[in-house]
Amino acid sequence: MLKHVLKATVLATTMVLAAGTFYTPAFAETVYNRGAAAEAETLDPHKTSTVYEADIIRDLFQGLVMHDQKTNLIPGAAESWTVSDDGTVYTFKLRKGGLWSDGSPVTADDFVYSFRRLEDPATAAEYASMLYPVKGAEEVNTKKGKPEDMGVKAIDANTLEVTLKAPTPYFLEMLTHQATYPVNKASIEKLGADWIKAGKLVSNGAFTAAEWIPNDHLKLVKNPKFWDAASVKFDVVNYIPTEDRSSAMKRFEAGELDSYGDLPTEQLADLKAKFGDQVRVGPYLGTYYYAIKTDKAPWDNVELRNAISMAIDRDFLAEKVWQNSMLPGYSMVPPGIEGYTPALAKYADMSQIDREDEAKKILEKLGYTPEHPLKMEIRYNTSENHKNTAVAIQEQLKPLGVEVSLLNTDTKTHYSFLEQKGDYDVARAAWIADYKDPETFLGISRKASGNNYSIYNSPKYEEAMDKAAAAGGKPEERMKELAKAERILVDEVGNIPILYYSYHDIVSSKLHGFDDNVMDIHPSRFISKD
Repeated sequence: MLKHVLKATVLATTMVLAAGTFYTPAFAETVYNRGAAAEAETLDPHKTSTVYEADIIRDLFQGLVMHDQKTNLIPGAAESWTVSDDGTVYTFKLRKGGLWSDGSPVTADDFVYSFRRLEDPATAAEYASMLYPVKGAEEVNTKKGKPEDMGVKAIDANTLEVTLKAPTPYFLEMLTHQATYPVNKASIEKLGADWIKAGKLVSNGAFTAAEWIPNDHLKLVKNPKFWDAASVKFDVVNYIPTEDRSSAMKRFEAGELDSYGDLPTEQLADLKAKFGDQVRVGPYLGTYYYAIKTDKAPWDNVELRNAISMAIDRDFLAEKVWQNSMLPGYSMVPPGIEGYTPALAKYADMSQIDREDEAKKILEKLGYTPEHPLKMEIRYNTSENHKNTAVAIQEQLKPLGVEVSLLNTDTKTHYSFLEQKGDYDVARAAWIADYKDPETFLGISRKASGNNYSIYNSPKYEEAMDKAAAAGGKPEERMKELAKAERILVDEVGNIPILYYSYHDIVSSKLHGFDDNVMDIHPSRFISKD
């Protein structure tokens, strides 16, 4: 996930929202004002690509299986499932009382339709490759097969059978991702592109979308048709985008936000002193990296990419820019996944001085010096943290003969540009685990991935990833093969890993059920407020 990372019984009071919109809650209506670090691009589960959207879609929709507030796997739209002895056939039993928000039943056919829609090339889903473990899915997505030949079948209204190409240990975890959630076929066929609009959206989760004022707020309301509606504590969840982290802190202090999924790290010490344990920092399965245009000269030169990566002082970034809320990163897969040892860049054990000397030699060999500099543009999305990171790297590279310019856009524009394979040199990106498996970090660099912003294309890497997939029935062997694949990716500098994430949330002491976890996932249905 690009990934590249968000995150009351209220009497008759009036609250001022970001753009001056006034929201007056009804008497005794329970409201959660949930700050977000960016505006969502879409509410369509099959067209999303960022964690900002994932938080919202987890509230609106429900997949076959889901995560609870501690990221344990729990039943979702399916109440149970079985797996064949060879690990390739999954049979899901759907809840008989499962309903869409319009009152119609959620059926196995809804999942057949939705899985096929994700793979339909016309959908242009960033996450289409996620379902490639399903038999026939890749063929449909690459126009080499028919949707009806995919390994997904409705046995009856409440029984769904999914057949995989090979055993896939992370398959159930993968199904917690929003790209695998069902969408309502009847609504799409009736409304066309308008099906996704707030007030019209038919969903099967704990909330429905009632109102969306761009750059102001997205209002979700409790879904009375949700099978577990009785346990949902909030009547309203307002997602309030605030890209400026410092402004978000002021809004939190004023009581306008109950939580916010990021912090201005240069203020971290002061925030901890002011807000105490309402500031939450801990390990998070995510990698902060720079995508680098591997199909464009001069960045198609692996030596050059390696020199740039080597010259970046990650210790300085982690300690000074991020105030020790991040860790230096030398692999695409962060530490913390059980049974896996990440493949680190070969210079990871070198001193920073030695790295810079080696990088300088490479740059000089390629003809780049302070007198004849290499021009490099770094794109980044709006955030004090991203700006400070880019400025620090700009200063680190300058003495080596690299003249860095910076280009900032809002988050929606930034990721839209990357997804559309725009022309750039280097761009800030991040990947947060979609599921607890190395494949989620390595799959984004495959040729077919819509999240392959670097346009990395390595036959050796593809072969290694295929070999890992074929070893799905042998967990230890599979992990070793994935590490071999990562070694190729890191050595060829398909991306430039820079830091390993920690989550840094700020959460009102009035909230309960916002439990710390390595995925930083906090479904609103499990949260309550004093």
